Amino acid sequence: MTQAHNPLHGLTLETIVTALAAHYGWVELGERIPVRCFTHDPSIQSSLKFLRRTPWAREKVEGLYLFMLSDVSRNNESAKPMA
Repeated sequence: MTQAHNPLHGLTLETIVTALAAHYGWVELGERIPVRCFTHDPSIQSSLKFLRRTPWAREKVEGLYLFMLSDVSRNNESAKPMA
């Protein structure tokens, strides 16, 4: 079984959470995925601890990361000048 087409392959959870926090900020991240580790005194470390123990929350974070990647890609495509 190959992971060649899996955009999450090779990424650590820390990389994903860091990218989401940088892109959305903690407030919006907490609104999009309302879990305590994002809404009350958020940090990368507290988020990682919670997400490693909570599969459903990790799935939501991974899904939001994939959405963010496609959204960024779509925005970059629309920003390119037409030839």
